[in-house]
Amino acid sequence: MTDKELWEKFCTERGIPDVEYEAWSFGDDADLLADLVLKGEKTATSSAYILYGIEGEPLPAAGEYSVILNSDGQAVCIIRTTKVSVVPFGHVSEEFAFKEGEGDKSLSYWRKIHKAFFSAELKKVGEQFDMQTKVVCEEFILQYP
Repeated sequence: MTDKELWEKFCTERGIPDVEYEAWSFGDDADLLADLVLKGEKTATSSAYILYGIEGEPLPAAGEYSVILNSDGQAVCIIRTTKVSVVPFGHVSEEFAFKEGEGDKSLSYWRKIHKAFFSAELKKVGEQFDMQTKVVCEEFILQYP
């Protein structure tokens, strides 16, 4: 199902007006991470703050909807952002790492995989990662299905 088809179904079933939404997939393993959302284990995600400015994209905001895509670009679910904060990488909390739902859900695991991910992403745009790199911490709730 395409993101537009899923979005229209969601709006029709809920009787809500067709509002703006973004369609995107999670990081390195879109299928695994989307599955964690569907299972209720992943209720947060993070991204490198600097990339929003480089790509000319606005930061996510509470109340916004997103259609989450799998690795084939097919719509999997709809989430609504509930909270957004920007913090240095080294200040991301254990609670937030747990909400990301990955691996053993520990802060040490979160730091290990996200350090590698952010380092690679920043390198692509000529930037370097360090513990002060600003991270956008986004919390969300599953809205559909």
